[in-house]
Amino acid sequence: MLEATIDRIAPDFPPERIWVVTGEEIGDAVRDCVPSVPHANVLTEPSSNNTCLAIGWAAIELAAKDPDATLVILSADHAIQPAATLRRVLREGVRLATSEPHLITIGITPTRAETGYGYIELGSHFATSEGIASYQVEAFREKPDRNTAQDYYYDRRHLWNAGIFVWTARTLLDSLRAHQPQNHAALTRYSKSIGTPGQPEALKELYATTSCISIDKAVLEHANNVIVIKADLAWDDVGSWLALGRLKKGGPEHNVIVGQAYPLHSFDLTIYNETDDLICALGVADLVIVRTGNITFVAHKSRIDEIRDLTDRLKAEGRWDAYL
Repeated sequence: MLEATIDRIAPDFPPERIWVVTGEEIGDAVRDCVPSVPHANVLTEPSSNNTCLAIGWAAIELAAKDPDATLVILSADHAIQPAATLRRVLREGVRLATSEPHLITIGITPTRAETGYGYIELGSHFATSEGIASYQVEAFREKPDRNTAQDYYYDRRHLWNAGIFVWTARTLLDSLRAHQPQNHAALTRYSKSIGTPGQPEALKELYATTSCISIDKAVLEHANNVIVIKADLAWDDVGSWLALGRLKKGGPEHNVIVGQAYPLHSFDLTIYNETDDLICALGVADLVIVRTGNITFVAHKSRIDEIRDLTDRLKAEGRWDAYL
């Protein structure tokens, strides 16, 4: 999916202008996966600390090379079509972000009442260029319940929050100074180490002394210079097991199967099996069944959004660490 993400934007972004932020433990694997991207452009985080710091670190690194740098931020776990439309939207985002100090986010026209995504409520119309409309942001909305998601789907004033952003490094860093002063101060301290022998140690200190918070909660929900571009794209966040059922065609019983499985008199299942063992299902429907390593996970599709509640409980009990 990382390769697909890069391929989508390749006509507009040469490899030397593509940067990847990833975990330290998979840095070498990422470099092998995308050999066209210079090795130095793969930034490896010493620990996971959410998107505010990942994006802030990228911004401070690029600002050190070019104070006028513009960042287009894409997640590697998205499925997006058509790529040409995405590139048109991103070009409009760059135009808006560089004309004034705007924070640009991309919103997707919903195609269903989805409870697993955050939403953006549209405010007043901002601009239309070459058929691409942008709006002031009225509010960011958390993942809704089923009834609220249904309302959002029908009112046409809410877009899915795709987590795709465009802004200049300067605008982002100014926003961090205003809304996350402690994180901004830590990034400023770190910037003094760039290009020095002390940079690796300074990076560890940066990740140890900053708060773990998403860019949405850290900046976008508080800033008054956020513009959303409405994008009519086929978009899916593949971080959900339900996305597998949308992306991979099922059989006559609408069962989507990856790996060894044998469902009988069962319907609308999503089965993912990484092992050589066999999963059998008899007389069930609307389940997600996952077998990976020494873990088997079973959930009703209507409850799949609560998977974090399950993992949080497992962590809190302290006796399941070997499985997490």
